[in-house]
Amino acid sequence: MLSDALQNKLNEQINAELYSAYLYLSMSAYCEAKNLPGFAHWMRKQAQEEVGHAMRIFTFVNDRQGRVTLQAVAQPPSDFGSAVQVFEAVLEHERKVTKMIHELYALAVKEADFAAQAFLQWFVTEQVEEEKTANEILEALRMVGDKGQAVFMLDRQLAQR
Repeated sequence: MLSDALQNKLNEQINAELYSAYLYLSMSAYCEAKNLPGFAHWMRKQAQEEVGHAMRIFTFVNDRQGRVTLQAVAQPPSDFGSAVQVFEAVLEHERKVTKMIHELYALAVKEADFAAQAFLQWFVTEQVEEEKTANEILEALRMVGDKGQAVFMLDRQLAQR
């Protein structure tokens, strides 16, 4: 059984994961409007992954006889500037999510909730991958700049996801 504090934080994390999906969908729409279909595709895939994260937590709360309480999802921004700025926002957002996961894990440790610790370990590892991927794409964009053939090639590469 989950403590009230851990249940509340997990519900907040469900909301954060759904917001992440909403943010990536907004970024996808922005990239489509900027004629970057590969970037848009990558963002849609990322949005689907974030919904999967939310559902993973949703199931865990229910499995532990907790109660999922859904909260309103905030409206994400719709304008992101350049492709570099899009991925700067992605990396910043993933770092924020990492911080939230770490806080959740610390609470599970404080409460000696071993099941929650084991469950959250997957998210700790996942966030390493999320930040690494966002940083790699951002660094590639910084090397090639926001325009030209190199962005076109990177767009094609991201479409393969």
